[in-house]
Amino acid sequence: MNLSQLGKRIQDLRAEHGMTLQDLAIASSVSISMLSAVERGQKAATVTVLDRIATGLGISLPALITLAADRAVIVRRAAEQDVISEPGGWQRTILTPVIAGVNFEWIRTVLPAGCDAGWYPAYAPGSHEFVAVDSGILRLRLDNREIDLNAGDSAYFAADVRHGYANPGTAPCTYHVAAMIMRPRRQSAGPSTPARTPGRPARK
Repeated sequence: MNLSQLGKRIQDLRAEHGMTLQDLAIASSVSISMLSAVERGQKAATVTVLDRIATGLGISLPALITLAADRAVIVRRAAEQDVISEPGGWQRTILTPVIAGVNFEWIRTVLPAGCDAGWYPAYAPGSHEFVAVDSGILRLRLDNREIDLNAGDSAYFAADVRHGYANPGTAPCTYHVAAMIMRPRRQSAGPSTPARTPGRPARK
């Protein structure tokens, strides 16, 4: 096992969760000096220590020690994609695989004519969303601002504001959202869950 690669993986996961070395030390019951040495690739941790680190990061030990080289190419076939039907008749397809340490999501959504997909909460500062419309009309709402996007249009916005999507047209609307969602710094050793509008998914 490449110690530098493993250390970088732990460091990336810790940063994704907004954790300091001290936060992870408390959550994993591993000393700060040991964590620092492991992240720098200077010390080979035992399986027991790695398991504690994985627990502190909220993942399994196998997920922690999976090398980056093993994840260099991940093919997600159409049949493997998660298709979710939401109340109101709209549908979203999660195109990206779930990869520990990567907070990027790419989702295709289809809104029936006149459908309002509701609101999403403001995410942590540093979050970004890119929207591209394939067909129909998409009404993008950012707090009190509304922007209508037509087929072929695209937009970017900082996702640290309340935002929503709706189809004001008479035909279905298909659009893609590429989202880089940051997570707020954890206030305790327990996992942090972003707030969301009741009854709504935490992602597009």
